Amino acid sequence: MQVTMKNEPLSTNGEPPKIGEQLPNFKVKQADGSFATVDELIDKPTLISVVPNINTSVCSISTKHFNGEVDKFAGINFYTISTNTPEEQKNWCAAEDVTKMKLLSDEEFDFGKNMGLFIADTKFDSRSIWIVDANKKVLYRELISELTNEPNYAEALAFLQDLK
Repeated sequence: MQVTMKNEPLSTNGEPPKIGEQLPNFKVKQADGSFATVDELIDKPTLISVVPNINTSVCSISTKHFNGEVDKFAGINFYTISTNTPEEQKNWCAAEDVTKMKLLSDEEFDFGKNMGLFIADTKFDSRSIWIVDANKKVLYRELISELTNEPNYAEALAFLQDLK
């Protein structure tokens, strides 16, 4: 998949799942350093916000925005996945007072590579939003073509509202 960062062309390692397809198997690190698999994470409808680097402005804004919406959606998991280490994510959460959004680390790139979102040139995953059902079927996706752009929060949250 082709994307840009500050208008510079980049390529991901593949094509991400389409609406109606299943999420691939993957593993990510949790805050305590343990690994979690797709089967352990997705047990109900879930929003996954993929950000390249939590310590950059757009990634920070995006994660804080979704963190502010969590309470409106009982029965839905909210995750942010970045290639930052669990320690970097914990430090960011503490500094930004983010307590509701669960951050997951793809520092080993397993999620990004299996999802077709990994960008080898930057060692980041491509910014995207995913909403999946309890069976891990993709119901909604937004693939942000310019990595410095924010996602369409209103559209993703309206889609979640319709799931309730």
